[in-house]
Amino acid sequence: MVEIPGGKIELRDDRIKQKWTVEVQPFLLAKFPVTQELYFEITKETPATFEGNGLPVETVTWKDAVSFCNALSMLEGLNPCYTIQEENEEITFDSTADGFRLPTETEWEYACKAGTTGIRYGELNSIAWFKDNSDRTTHMVGQKEPNNWGLYDMLGNVWEWCSDIYDETVYGSYRIFRGGGWCDEERSVMATTRRRSHPLKFKIDDLGFRIARNKTDKATPP
Repeated sequence: MVEIPGGKIELRDDRIKQKWTVEVQPFLLAKFPVTQELYFEITKETPATFEGNGLPVETVTWKDAVSFCNALSMLEGLNPCYTIQEENEEITFDSTADGFRLPTETEWEYACKAGTTGIRYGELNSIAWFKDNSDRTTHMVGQKEPNNWGLYDMLGNVWEWCSDIYDETVYGSYRIFRGGGWCDEERSVMATTRRRSHPLKFKIDDLGFRIARNKTDKATPP
């Protein structure tokens, strides 16, 4: 994992035509999206449409992603961040837990930009797998250029689930995902692009996730 420094970022929502500034605390974020190899090691499941150990896992729901985070946390002797009540499918989040979690949308965009101010952290073909260069499939993580903080595949390859609810008053429990995927056109593969869907039902072959963790005295990048 990579230690992401604290700072500030200006966010915007084109739907409501608003901008706002958010302060980001230091945190840890995985250098790569979760791979199929790691996902299988923790869950003993192989949900991906495109098969390959080094490929990002995809075709996973938001619930699948947070369940993975809990399982990895318990394996490492950490406190799980999520409580999953199977009887009513309610999932609650403990922001103080020291285990693995999904990044917030703010953390994701802040880490993706890595101190840059544009819509991308580099020239698209050099940093991302998208419709024009993907040959209609995912690719092994880490093959494109990283951003300034050493994070790979933040754009393209697969979209990444974030922890946030999109707009509860309009969309209920829908969760956000960011980053663009292998089948998206150039205009969709940007640090600012936002999409959302159902956390328990929606899964598709260009949507995966990346894990984060609170930065504490005991939480240092391995």
